[in-house]
Amino acid sequence: MRLIRLTDVIYLTGLGRSTIYKYITESTFPKPVPLGGARVAWVEQEVQDWIIQRIEERDAM
Repeated sequence: MRLIRLTDVIYLTGLGRSTIYKYITESTFPKPVPLGGARVAWVEQEVQDWIIQRIEERDAM
């Protein structure tokens, strides 16, 4: 299991910081893992699964 920082999440998804946090608030994006202090990271596989879901939704149309 690998944890990735916000810059990596932005790179992988193409989303901006505010959009990522908006989706988290809406419960449509994986929640970050607190690392201590103000630091957070995401489970890489959860972000990749989210991307795969977007692709599957696109292909289902």
